[in-house]
Amino acid sequence: MPENSTCSSASACSKESCEGCPGSTSQITTEPVNALSSVKKVIGIVSGKGGVGKSFVTASLAVAMKNAGFEVGILDADITGPSIPKMFGLHGPAYGTDDGMYAMPAENGIKVMSINLLMDDEEAPVIWRGPVIGGAVKQFWTDVIWGDLDYLFVDMPPGTGDVPLTVFQSLPVDGIIIVTSPQELVQLIVKKAYHMAEMMHIPILGIVENFSYIKCPDCGKEMRIFGESHVDEAAAELFLPVFGKIPLDPEVAKAADEGRFHETDNPYIKAAVDALR
Repeated sequence: MPENSTCSSASACSKESCEGCPGSTSQITTEPVNALSSVKKVIGIVSGKGGVGKSFVTASLAVAMKNAGFEVGILDADITGPSIPKMFGLHGPAYGTDDGMYAMPAENGIKVMSINLLMDDEEAPVIWRGPVIGGAVKQFWTDVIWGDLDYLFVDMPPGTGDVPLTVFQSLPVDGIIIVTSPQELVQLIVKKAYHMAEMMHIPILGIVENFSYIKCPDCGKEMRIFGESHVDEAAAELFLPVFGKIPLDPEVAKAADEGRFHETDNPYIKAAVDALR
């Protein structure tokens, strides 16, 4: 029997050839969280490509769970494109002691850690190679003081590269939620994220479709500017639930731009909230 039956070349697999393979369970050795932290559940928010609103869905879930009475944090793992601090009106520098760096609380109490909270210039680009970026994400787990959290949401960068691999191998991820958009290529996008999680033995909780439609402000008609939804077909093929279809909302976008995302309410992700609870 091959050592790693999920490997794309499993028929030629051996113990030696599986060394370093992302699908090898022997590579998954989670790191301990900071000694001054207690995190009950870690939920990754992922997608197979960029530009589908992962950070928006992450922030929406965090706000919804906080409003439901849970203690919540967001680990912004998108090192080269961080957006969570701006959405919640947070600016660095984060406060630190010899025991570690403290996650910064938003106005509603959601705790956030992002590379933008550690930089002198928020607009300066992060020009790091993959291993350095992966190391920073790991330190957000091992060195940051999160306190007592019921849920830590990890806002992943797009794709299946270094950072998602680092998160899956280093953090005790309890499950992921896949974010996608309505276009036909949704099935390819979802399957990439799905198969990576399967290879890493991470439970896939469900799918959220973003940018589903926009409502005409005059007549209320739903206009599907990105085309008809194909998420139900992709979800059915993979036996996954669809947690919600989120429309474009200019008022929510404005709140994010102004750092007031904690004031928003997203009723379209109720199924995701119910599943997490």
